[in-house]
Amino acid sequence: MALNLVPAGTRVTENGNGKPFDISSSQTRTFLCTLDITEQIEQESIDVSIQVSDDGENWGAKPFLMLPQQFYRGRTRLLLDLTMRPATQYIRAHWEVSRWGRVAPTPMFEFSLSLEEVPASLPLAARS
Repeated sequence: MALNLVPAGTRVTENGNGKPFDISSSQTRTFLCTLDITEQIEQESIDVSIQVSDDGENWGAKPFLMLPQQFYRGRTRLLLDLTMRPATQYIRAHWEVSRWGRVAPTPMFEFSLSLEEVPASLPLAARS
């Protein structure tokens, strides 16, 4: 299973949410998250997180996974493991942007967030 929670080339200037994705057909419930920032201006930050929901309506007060805060272009990867949350059926991206520069007061980031399901690990007993 591969998901584009935030499609490539998405440009944001304010806080927001991506659309929800149904992950009920996931075999492993474990995903490699890849955040790619392709454009940005100086003196700003972006916080990207993944929210989870059992019903696609209620997303909770706190994100399930926070990626490290970013200031510059580049790629960040992190593992999302939902194996201990079997009731979770939906995920979505959330982002918050901030700017403290003196020129343009509006932040601007161009980024993408993709998830790729990773194979299940072998049980420890099967590794010997």
